[in-house]
Amino acid sequence: MTERSAEPWYPTAAYLYVLHLDAPALAWEYLRRHPDYRRDWLRRRREREAAHTWGLRLLEDPALDARDAHPAWFPDHHNVLQLYPDADPPPEARAFEFWRIPGHKHLIHDGKRLVLTARWPGWCVRLALAPGLVDGVAYLYAVRACDALCTSYHTITAELDKLTAVDARAPAAAARSRPTPAALLELHTLQALDATLTGASLREIAEGLFGAEAVAAGWYADGGLRSRVRRLVRRGQSLMRGGYRRLAQLD
Repeated sequence: MTERSAEPWYPTAAYLYVLHLDAPALAWEYLRRHPDYRRDWLRRRREREAAHTWGLRLLEDPALDARDAHPAWFPDHHNVLQLYPDADPPPEARAFEFWRIPGHKHLIHDGKRLVLTARWPGWCVRLALAPGLVDGVAYLYAVRACDALCTSYHTITAELDKLTAVDARAPAAAARSRPTPAALLELHTLQALDATLTGASLREIAEGLFGAEAVAAGWYADGGLRSRVRRLVRRGQSLMRGGYRRLAQLD
């Protein structure tokens, strides 16, 4: 009999980082587990065409989880802030200052422009920097024209609030409230998905997620625990096989 407790998916503590991921980062967690995506990464022939098939501008290494990966989604998620040089700035216009942006920064070129990801405890902001935007240049934020303009505006202002609410000297750690049910659902879904991909049975998955005692007490044919694990497995497979696009707002 396989000793599942020694496998990487078994300890729930390994998935705690999932509790603090936003929607684009969660989308990456599901996509990187897709066997066909991992195969495309290994081949990396006709990379740009293959990336677009998955909703990316460039292929990203599936070995990297969302803490270290920086997938460039195509098209951009709605929360990406678009920054452009101001062609006609007023005298009091604010200048772009790269090092005043809080958090740990990561820059990539996605084939069209620089994309900056800034992270600090519990938060993440993504900024697309147009060509010509350099330190000291007055800048402005762009809102893409659409039918739901008010929704786009509120999304952008929420991202801007993150930048204005945090001090540049953000602490290395921060106390947080209990995780939300939605965050716990994503944690359990990813853990169940990983277990399924290794061939674990529903009962083995349940023991990894909820403990052997809970399974011994509540595991029977039509029991709630068994149905819950079955739903988690189905949800994980659905998100991995295309549902991640909803999280990344690609559709």
